[in-house]
Amino acid sequence: MHHPTPQEGRSVGAAPPASGSYKWWVVAMLWFICFFNYADREVISVTFPLLKEEFAFTKTQLGWIKSSFMIVYALSAPFAGQVGDRVSRKRVILSGLYVWSAITGFTAACRNYWHFIFVRASEGLGETFYFPATMSLVSDYHGKSTRSRAMALHQTGVYAGIIGGGAIGAWMGEQYGWRTPFIFLGVAGVLLGLVLAAFIREPVRHAAELLEGDTDVPQAQPRPVPMGEFLRYLLSTPTAIALLIVFPSANFVAWGVLTWMPTYLHENFGMSVTKAGIVGTFYIQIASMCGAIAGGFLADFWRNFALGGRVATQAAGLLIGAPAVYFCGVANSANALIVAMIIFGFCKGVYDSNIWAAIYDVIPAARRSTIVGVANFVGWMAGAGGPVLVGSAVDSGRMTLGAAIAMMGTIYIVIGAVTLLCALFLTPRDVRRAARVE
Repeated sequence: MHHPTPQEGRSVGAAPPASGSYKWWVVAMLWFICFFNYADREVISVTFPLLKEEFAFTKTQLGWIKSSFMIVYALSAPFAGQVGDRVSRKRVILSGLYVWSAITGFTAACRNYWHFIFVRASEGLGETFYFPATMSLVSDYHGKSTRSRAMALHQTGVYAGIIGGGAIGAWMGEQYGWRTPFIFLGVAGVLLGLVLAAFIREPVRHAAELLEGDTDVPQAQPRPVPMGEFLRYLLSTPTAIALLIVFPSANFVAWGVLTWMPTYLHENFGMSVTKAGIVGTFYIQIASMCGAIAGGFLADFWRNFALGGRVATQAAGLLIGAPAVYFCGVANSANALIVAMIIFGFCKGVYDSNIWAAIYDVIPAARRSTIVGVANFVGWMAGAGGPVLVGSAVDSGRMTLGAAIAMMGTIYIVIGAVTLLCALFLTPRDVRRAARVE
C-alpha cells in the first residue's frame, strides 16, 4: 500500500490502516498500557490510611496529594493534545509510559507532604500525553462501525487498572509497607513499554474513514490545525461544547466517589485497609467494565439509526446512574452499599465508553488528539476538585463523608438531562458538518 509523503514538521502514519485482526490487537496492546496508566494513579488512594498513620496527614492534605496529579494533568493536556496531532502517536504513548512509570517508582522516596505533592504532580505531566495520542490512534484503526466498541474495550483497561492499583496497593502496602507497590508498578510499566515498542504500528491519519470508503474525507493527509483555528471550530460546534461541560461534571463525581470510597468503607464499616481498598474499587470497576462493553455495543448499534446515538447512550448512563450515586452515600449496610456501587459502576461504564467516540462524531480527524487534550484540561481540573472539596467538607464538620458522596447524585441528574437534549437537538447537524470539514 502506498504511504503518504511526510509533511513538513509532522510525522504521518508509518503503517497502513489494518483491516481484520490487527486493529483489535492494537486495542489489546494499548489496553495493557492503559492498565498501568490508571493503576499508577490509583495506588495512592488505597494507601491513604497508611500515609495518614505514618505522616499524620489530614483528609484535606490527602485530597491535595490526589488532586495535585489531576491539576498538572489538566493544565498540560491541551499541549499534549497538540503534540499528538503533530508527531508519531506511538512515540508519544511509549515515551509517556516510560516517564510516568519511573515517576511512580520515585514515589517510594517521598518523606514529607511536599515530596508527595511534587512527585504526584510530576506523574500528572507524564500521564497527560497518553489519552490524546491513544484515542487518535485508535480512531484511525476503527471507523464509525466499530469505533465505540474499540474504545469501550480499551476503556475497560481504565477499570482494570483502578482495580489492580487498588488491590496491589492495598495488599502490598499492608504486607510490605506503602512504598512497595509504587516500586513494583514503576518497574513493570517500563518493562511493558520495552516489549510493546516492537509491535505497535503508527497508522495513517483518518485511515479508518478512507478504508470504509467515506467519500466526504479527502484522500490527502490532513494538515496540522493551529490551536486558534481549532478553538474557532470548537466554539461553533454546540455538541462539542455541551460534551465539554458534561465531562468535567461527571469526572468531579467519579473522582469524588472513587477517591474516598476505600476510606469511607474503612471508617464507617470497620473494614481493614486491604479489604476496604479491594471492595471500594472492585465492585465499581468490574461493573464499569460490563457497562463499558454494553455501552460500546449499544452506541455502535444506535449510531446506525440515529446520528446522536452515541451521545444518547451517554445520557442513559448518567440518568440511570444518578440514584445509585445517592444511595452510595446513604446505604446503612455494606451489602446495600455494594449493590449501589455496582449500579453506579455499570452506568458510569456506559457513559465512559463513549466519551471520545461521541465527540469524534463531531470533530474531524486532524483535530482528534487536540480535542482530547482540551477535554482532559476541563475534565481533570474539575475532577481535581472532587477529592479536595469532599475532604475539606468532612474536615470542617459541615457534613459526613457519606453525605458528601450522596449529594453528588444531583450532578448526574443535571448533566444527564443536558446530554439527552444535546443528542436530540444538536448532534445530528454537527455530525453532518464534521464529515464535510478537513
